[in-house]
Amino acid sequence: METTLPLPFLVSVAVPPGLGGAKEGLNREEVSCLGCVFFQVTPPIVEKILRFLGRHNTEFHPYFDVTRLESRDDVVSLLDAGARKVFVNPERLSDFAEFGSRVAPAVTGSSASVLASATEHGLLVSDFDPTSGEAAQLVEESNSKKLKNFFIKPTAGADLEKFVKVAAEAHAIPILPSTGLSCKPETGKLAVSKILSSAWNSDRPDGLVPTVVVDENGAALGLVYSSEESVGEALKTQTGVYQSRKRGLWYKGATSGDTQELVRISLDCDNDALKFVVKQKGRFCHLEQAGCFGELKGIQKLEQTLLSRKQSAPEGSYTARLFSDEKLLRAKIMEEAEELCDAKTPEEVAFEAADLIYFALTRAVGAGVTLADIEKSLDAKSWKVKRRTGDAKGKWAEKEGITVASKEAAPAAAPAPAAEAPKETTPERITMKAYDMAKVSEEELDKALKRPSQKSADAIMKIIKPIIDDVRKDGDKAVLAYTHKFEKATSLTSPVIKAPFPESLMQLPAETIKAIDVSFENIRKFHAAQKEDKPLQVETMPGVVCSRFSRPIEAVGLYIPGGTAVLPSTALMLGVPAMVAGCKKIVFASPPRSDGSITPEIVYVAHKVGAESIVLAGGAQAVAAMAYGTESVSKVDKILGPGNQFVTAAKMHVSNDTNAGVGIDMPAGPSEVLVIADKDANPAFVASDLLSQAEHGVDSQVVLIGVDLDEKKLLDIEDELHRQAMALPRVDIVRGSIAHSVTVLVKTVEEAMRISNKYAPEHLILQLRDAEKVVDLVMNAGSVFIGEWTPESVGDYSAGVNHSLPTYGYAKQYSGVNLGSFVKHITSSNLTAEGLRNVGDAVMQLAKVEELEAHRRAVSIRIEHMNR
Repeated sequence: METTLPLPFLVSVAVPPGLGGAKEGLNREEVSCLGCVFFQVTPPIVEKILRFLGRHNTEFHPYFDVTRLESRDDVVSLLDAGARKVFVNPERLSDFAEFGSRVAPAVTGSSASVLASATEHGLLVSDFDPTSGEAAQLVEESNSKKLKNFFIKPTAGADLEKFVKVAAEAHAIPILPSTGLSCKPETGKLAVSKILSSAWNSDRPDGLVPTVVVDENGAALGLVYSSEESVGEALKTQTGVYQSRKRGLWYKGATSGDTQELVRISLDCDNDALKFVVKQKGRFCHLEQAGCFGELKGIQKLEQTLLSRKQSAPEGSYTARLFSDEKLLRAKIMEEAEELCDAKTPEEVAFEAADLIYFALTRAVGAGVTLADIEKSLDAKSWKVKRRTGDAKGKWAEKEGITVASKEAAPAAAPAPAAEAPKETTPERITMKAYDMAKVSEEELDKALKRPSQKSADAIMKIIKPIIDDVRKDGDKAVLAYTHKFEKATSLTSPVIKAPFPESLMQLPAETIKAIDVSFENIRKFHAAQKEDKPLQVETMPGVVCSRFSRPIEAVGLYIPGGTAVLPSTALMLGVPAMVAGCKKIVFASPPRSDGSITPEIVYVAHKVGAESIVLAGGAQAVAAMAYGTESVSKVDKILGPGNQFVTAAKMHVSNDTNAGVGIDMPAGPSEVLVIADKDANPAFVASDLLSQAEHGVDSQVVLIGVDLDEKKLLDIEDELHRQAMALPRVDIVRGSIAHSVTVLVKTVEEAMRISNKYAPEHLILQLRDAEKVVDLVMNAGSVFIGEWTPESVGDYSAGVNHSLPTYGYAKQYSGVNLGSFVKHITSSNLTAEGLRNVGDAVMQLAKVEELEAHRRAVSIRIEHMNR
């Protein structure tokens, strides 16, 4: 089997699990995007490496220096687990001859003599010193021999920039330490984007390189261009970022919402084109099709249809029956498999194979398995080298009259061609990286708990500022234009629907109406209890009375996100306290569906809270419309509600513009939860709480702090997490979220609370024996959920507390949305003549100190008047 590199270099990393927790250099996600790693393996870590490969071999394309392994079985196991190539001592090459190009020799030094060990399958030269006098001769010799698959690894502390240049001169593949690389300009580090740009060949005057964008299944989505800067930004943000030939950096989906999660970057075989592999949300093309080369076809189109059916299958749909009736689906898979076996003509085989694929993929989609997951499993099998007997299993063999040998008589496994593979593989395990506070430093923990990176403020502002300016200038026309563009709701002729809302827009199932009504009443009760019974009044000294009284904010704008989920709960959490506070004008804003309609749940909530109108728009355009007002959209005094980075940035921008004169509730980031669990906690409950936030988005973060958990308890929680996650329809989102989520092991509740207060989570869940007593230790959290019977979900929907909470650590400074968010407090002073005499001297003296004479005289004139 030929092995190809996705990039013109390898990244040398520490052994797992250090891949994700290095103190410096590339992190795990960045290495994953590059997808080509080099390990030096020693006997004590073989098992650890094999476990790692069982989860990640198709993600990281691993290469291994196994010169320190004496056991042939260990080397064969690494090959079987997916090693692309292993490097052995030259004298041991004959031991692995049957594995062909996947085994090559390894030597050390910088002299040309080491090249004598090269074979047709390649050579690894370690401890290469690019500054030595012998290096030039080695370069000259390697060029004359025209070596293929020539790898060189530098000496410790080598100048990597010089090393890369020498490697290029020698036509060698450099192996670069991850600790010396960076995905952004950084002193003392070599930028990955710089290595790539120096390697690619561009015939354009601007140096841009054509970039083919494909999805995880390899379907071409479109052709774009990249620069050194855009590649660096893509790696840093883990998203699709390209170079527009007219507008500079292009953050794909920043305005449309059709974003991309970066999976892999690679160069083509002659280095004149890049390939970006991405997870595409929505569609890539601006037309009504998945990609710029047309719609998906075949199995990929089937997968999309099945995913759509799973979310909202028409009543009575056959596919819906298959998703809900496991026995029916099992029967159909076995039926179609038999019909395929009995098919005779090519046409019959094709027809029956298509039927079997349909039912098999239905089974996969129902279990949360994607076509990309299946293809990864196929790829993993293709690297296997250990042979199976290939016998059919019991009842199937008997049905065909095959005699099955007993296990005792089965021949021992022997090496076989790489294309053969075992029948069963398990999906990549969904697990959180664990940190034991007894073994890691505070600095390492801080790095592990760092929230997922967000786009830079400058990058976001470049996107939202023109939108806000357009809405200020053109009003309704601009709002409609952006709604047509981003939401594809081209049938809309007005950006607003006004109350009273037609009954036809609120057609809901009775059970949904009941759920909303119950939640409405609980939220109303809790927020009504927060009302101040009477104004605060204090006589600070005789004759000096100070008061404070509250008044509702007159006009509020409530942003209800759309996108991947319908959120009537957010409409309740914002609309009900606004109603209770007595706000005179309540304006909702939410993105419409592509047909121009708004979700009926949101309309029903707007009706219940007495909203004046609903703005049919999302993003920065909705925020700008409410901040400045348009012909149809009422201007508001304060904007509240969660949203993505662009909504948050737009809220921050208008709140700082004195022309808008509008306030906001709080900054916001991705959703997050921190669960503190002890040995008495139910593993299933703990896992479910973690996953309830992980499914929000790939940029969500979940944290588990385990108090004095033993290995078995921790494993039980990890097993539950994987099992429950695999059953979720949003399992791919969960995988992305769990990738930057962590477990922290501590000895005491006090240590757990110290870490929690420092992290300041949006949601804090206490699954502890004496949970109520621990609440006294909570200093920073958006909302606390106490005890095993209080999942975070009840706070999100129906308990009564508000779910609009500070995230990203802002719980240290901000409260969640509450009744006070919809009122302002006004103070008053009321002095008698005696009171002015009592306080007057202090006032006049301080005014004198500050040299504000008019202030002083405002008091002295009155006192002189009293003395006449």
